Formats: sequence, C-alpha cells, structure tokens
Amino acid sequence: MITVKNFKFLALIEGISALLLFFFAMPMKYAFDMPVFVRYIGMAHGLLFSVYIIMATILKFVDRWNWKKYAVICLASIPPFGTFYIEKKYLRNA
Repeated sequence: MITVKNFKFLALIEGISALLLFFFAMPMKYAFDMPVFVRYIGMAHGLLFSVYIIMATILKFVDRWNWKKYAVICLASIPPFGTFYIEKKYLRNA
C-alpha cells in the first residue's frame, strides 16, 4: 500500500540519488573521463524519479492533494535538494 510515509522515504532516496549524480558521477565523467558512474547512478536516479512521480500521482488522488500541492511536489524533484524541502514543508506531519 502506498502511504505518505513510504513516499517520504522515497523522496529522501531520490534526493540522495540526484545529489550523487550531480555532485559525484557527473564530475567523475567530465573531470576524470570516467562515465561508468553516470551510467549506473543515472539509471538508478531515473528509476527513482519515475517511481517518485508515479507515487505522487497516486497520492494526489488517494490523499486528495490539491493541484498546487501536487505540482509543487512534482516540480521539486527536478532541482537538487528539492525533495528534501518538500519532505520538510509538505510532508512533515505524515
């Protein structure tokens, strides 16, 4: 069953994967010509991002989120640290 508590955990993991991709894997690729990290971390991040959006969509209807909250939660998954902000601001009481 999909719960907000599970979604909070996913948001944390998705945020960590984004940070690893942006601040470890990509520098390794461009500074040291080691693209292997981008391949695996990027794949994991892409999967986590997709599951994040799917879970947010399901919770939008199950928990009756308004469209603004849903849009902010989805858009916050794009910039680094966005999911951490969402977890604290919108999902605090879950």
